[in-house]
Amino acid sequence: QVQLVESGGGLVQAGGSLRLSCAPSGRTFVRFAMGWFRQAPGKERGFVAAISWRGGSTNYADSVKGRFTISRDNAKNTVYLQMNSLKPEDTAVYYCAGSKVTVINDQWDYWGQGTQVTVSS
Repeated sequence: QVQLVESGGGLVQAGGSLRLSCAPSGRTFVRFAMGWFRQAPGKERGFVAAISWRGGSTNYADSVKGRFTISRDNAKNTVYLQMNSLKPEDTAVYYCAGSKVTVINDQWDYWGQGTQVTVSS
């Protein structure tokens, strides 16, 4: 069983930046497509960004395009979400997800425990 561990969340002022990291515990995910999701209070968890296992393909939610960047370093077995120009509406618990499929798709097999991101106005 793959366990994903997120880090990098915290409190930041509007307009600031944060970088989230995600790494698997106990094994490599080099051939996994990876994604980030978020869940704000009172809302359903929603898609933020995804990246193929080679890193050549990415996909973003419209609400974060141009502000967030997903990337991965397979040598370090880590996926990142660089978040710039943060807005209060970006406040949520952010979850890392992994797919056994190498390309971006809707199948997410593994999830992290989440990391809180709070953006103050």
